[in-house]
Amino acid sequence: MITEVVMPAMGADMTEGIVVKWLKSEGDEVSRGDILAEIETDKTVVEMEAYGSGLLRKIVIGEGVKVPVGDLIAYLGDADDDVPENGGAPPASPAPATLAPTTEKATPAVAPVATPEPAVASGRIKASPVARTIARERGIDLTTVTGTGPGGRITRTDVEGLSATPAAAAAPPPAAVTSPPVQAATLSGEDIPLSSMRQAIARVTVRSKTENPHYYIDLSIDMTQAMAFRQGLNEEIGDAGPRISVNDMIVRACVKAIAKYPKFNTTFAEDHLISHADINIGIAIALEVGLMVPAILRTQNMSLLEISAATKGLSNRVRGEGGTLSQEENTAGTFSISNMGMLGVDNFQAIIVPPQSAILAVGAVSLQPVVRDGEIVVRQMMKASLSADHRVTDGAEGGVFLGEIRRLLESPVTLMV
Repeated sequence: MITEVVMPAMGADMTEGIVVKWLKSEGDEVSRGDILAEIETDKTVVEMEAYGSGLLRKIVIGEGVKVPVGDLIAYLGDADDDVPENGGAPPASPAPATLAPTTEKATPAVAPVATPEPAVASGRIKASPVARTIARERGIDLTTVTGTGPGGRITRTDVEGLSATPAAAAAPPPAAVTSPPVQAATLSGEDIPLSSMRQAIARVTVRSKTENPHYYIDLSIDMTQAMAFRQGLNEEIGDAGPRISVNDMIVRACVKAIAKYPKFNTTFAEDHLISHADINIGIAIALEVGLMVPAILRTQNMSLLEISAATKGLSNRVRGEGGTLSQEENTAGTFSISNMGMLGVDNFQAIIVPPQSAILAVGAVSLQPVVRDGEIVVRQMMKASLSADHRVTDGAEGGVFLGEIRRLLESPVTLMV
């Protein structure tokens, strides 16, 4: 039976994607869960999994082509299945040379080895959305960059680490600080175009604040014992494994609290709640070009040390080190954590990541005077704020849930069992 493979939604904010690379060729055997292709979204490159089995009968969309979510990109089926007509869909590109725009007089001048010239075709620079965003923010002239992607396409790797070109980097000399002593600031009145990632963030946050009736609960957590516990644990670990961070402990506390109060691991669906069997914790990661919230999968099966290792691996791959994100990591989060403690932020409220029903925001751990047994003492305190969907839970439930997270962090030995 022939099966259509369509451009998947790699996140609640994704509307279109680009096939960066096909990892299977026409005629290859495909099993459910195999990685078919690498897809570039507005934010990152994600591995696309196969949802069926069979032979990859035909690739309809070639590498480097932008496709709306839900559009046909390939066919899976048996060897004797008839492959339908594409209905005008763009043809597949079996080799990088065919990625260049077609002209009446095609010549073999387009080579797979990129030079500064192949990145420009018919007056248009071939570059990925992420590469364009980084270049724009750093003042890099893409016409001077050598593309190493298919058909000389400029990729994120090609522009990362580059400095602004002399023309873009040139700036007016600083004003002399003589007279008047205060120089009036002059700001640009020009419109600032939004990057594709910023547009994606705008879509998903508007959707969340429009559809999800948020409520917020704040409380302070005494992290004194947790910080001492963490220090002792890291001294014991030494060089044998990953160092435990404050965020790792928060993740573990959330997992244990969700296991006790599973409503915070559900999705609202009009007349019922969708319960998730796995606890996939989304971690908000700030990048130069925007924000991503990929998930650590199946954390209910992980120890504190395993959570620490998984978090570091996830962060590295988000930043383009050591591989790419899987489709599941990019879409299957069930509860999220946003931590701005490293920025010195004391307290803030986060926006729920659709289709999840809650997110925990945490600030910095800092020394503060507090009252204990009628006396003022100095303790290491951290403020936490729960944002939750009022269609799923009520404020009292949120208060109990957040109180459980506090109990776990204030008795850190519970995180190890």
